[in-house]
Amino acid sequence: MTNTEFTIKKNGNPFGAHRVLEPKGGLPQPAVKLDNGMDFIYDNEILVDVDTLNIDSASFTQIKQAAGGDEEKIKASILSIVAERGKMQNPVTGSGGMFIGRVAKVGPALEGRTDLKEGDKIASLVSLSLTPLKIEKIIGIKPGTEQVNVAAKAILFESGIYAKIPADIPEKLALAMLDVAGAPAQTAKLVRPNQVVVVIGAGGKSGLLCAYEASKIAGVAGIVVGIEYSKEGCDKAREFGFCDHVIQASATDALDCHAKLTAATGGKLADVVINCVNIPNTEMASILMCRDEGTVYFFSMATSFTKAALGAEGVGKDIVMLVGNGYTRHHAETTLNILRESPSIRAAYEKLYA
Repeated sequence: MTNTEFTIKKNGNPFGAHRVLEPKGGLPQPAVKLDNGMDFIYDNEILVDVDTLNIDSASFTQIKQAAGGDEEKIKASILSIVAERGKMQNPVTGSGGMFIGRVAKVGPALEGRTDLKEGDKIASLVSLSLTPLKIEKIIGIKPGTEQVNVAAKAILFESGIYAKIPADIPEKLALAMLDVAGAPAQTAKLVRPNQVVVVIGAGGKSGLLCAYEASKIAGVAGIVVGIEYSKEGCDKAREFGFCDHVIQASATDALDCHAKLTAATGGKLADVVINCVNIPNTEMASILMCRDEGTVYFFSMATSFTKAALGAEGVGKDIVMLVGNGYTRHHAETTLNILRESPSIRAAYEKLYA
């Protein structure tokens, strides 16, 4: 692609505010509408030809349920959201996802300031909820996943983070891992040896990775407890063996989760609770299962932080509650290394995603 094929504009805001149409003066993530024109770029933007979107789990679940599982209706909903907003931001959940694609053009103002060049295959590590996106066509949805194959273009801002796709990991598998990279990387930062750790959704994509990190760090004197709603989820968590106890319970039933946890641990509550589920109303189970002065990490984008804050106050819990920031330093490397360290996780995820 050459400069003659589209216009290069100057003086783009590092955070992408120049692409915000509504409300003016805002930032891209909370904005109602972005300018997703792709016949131009600003000199501090990166244009990417997108192959695959990995829709955020909470968002995809909501869209799928609203569509009654009908794939054509799911596609239509995604196209409608992007057409209306200029980005893939579910108006119900507020969340987005991420993409993989090939760099088409690096803005001239970024030359010498980025390691990217045209043709590089990358995964975005910023949310689709703030990424200008234009979909030409939805090719299909990979069964059993939230991955949507597309012909599309997207913009990365100067402040946007990304990861080059490593040569030793298939790109669709890397995308699936990087979509949830914040969860296991934050788990690695939060957990300490000998602690009691609860992972809600331990049989899911992000939960399994968190259980792996928790088990590795808590060690033989620690206790890792997995919570799963279904028998199938429990069986999967047990199969991998990263949890010392696997409890079948609904995370929307706080009292049941609390009772089953204390029964399994001999009365101990968790030092750290990692919430990875993609449904609402799981805040109180997370809070009740955490000891005083412990930590709850809400990775789920279905979390209501109002419910969490007021709920903790209501039951007199003095705990640290962390917003599910999908970024922490070295999170991509930490998460991709799990595939290199754990043959069982790699084999299972390759079967599903690669």
